[in-house]
Amino acid sequence: MAAKRAVGTPLLLLAALGATYLWVSSRDLDSMEARVLNADFIGDAALSHLLLTAVATALVVVLAIPLGVLLTRPFARLLTPVVMAVANIGQAAPALGVMVLLSILFGIGAKIAIVTLVFAAALPVLRNTIVGIQQVDPTLLEAGRGMGMSRGQVLRRLELPLAVPIVMAGLRTTIVICVGIATVATFINAGGLGDIIVAGIKLQRTPILVTGGVLTAVIALGLDWLAGLAEKYVRPHGI
Repeated sequence: MAAKRAVGTPLLLLAALGATYLWVSSRDLDSMEARVLNADFIGDAALSHLLLTAVATALVVVLAIPLGVLLTRPFARLLTPVVMAVANIGQAAPALGVMVLLSILFGIGAKIAIVTLVFAAALPVLRNTIVGIQQVDPTLLEAGRGMGMSRGQVLRRLELPLAVPIVMAGLRTTIVICVGIATVATFINAGGLGDIIVAGIKLQRTPILVTGGVLTAVIALGLDWLAGLAEKYVRPHGI
């Protein structure tokens, strides 16, 4: 079943792309539609969308996982409610509003979009890192200490490996959130597939709008699928 699912997802995504291409190709596009629905424009928009998502996701991993580990240490647990409250605000606040406010203060561009993505998408990784470490069986940790492991070794060899499945689930959620929110980066001149979607809305052209929507969905589902494959390789054996 798992093998069929692993193969079925990319095939389904390719079928969606193929069906969209055939449908758009079969239409008699006017000059405005042809100007947007060309390989160069779509390729640039998709690439910038992927770059925004990749950079934001990498920053979330670099920031949220170490912070999550820190908040599980006894000396920092009092800070956990405060940090989690800030992270919850980041996910609850309207991303477009945050992006616009930051652009007013610091200017427009990809950097502001990435900051917004990190602020809005950090919660799943942060929360799952904390939960993943906290759910490790304390007897395993005691056994590790009894074998002479230091606190750092217990963290690296026991806590983090056993927390991987839960952390990866949070990372997959973060990736999908980043792909979705990156569509509004177009409003601060940061590019992405939002350029195509907004063009479709402004021009009232269904082929443009459908193309942008399908590409965004395919990227989100495709990256989630790749993250699922990566999880199998980083997950410790027997879990």
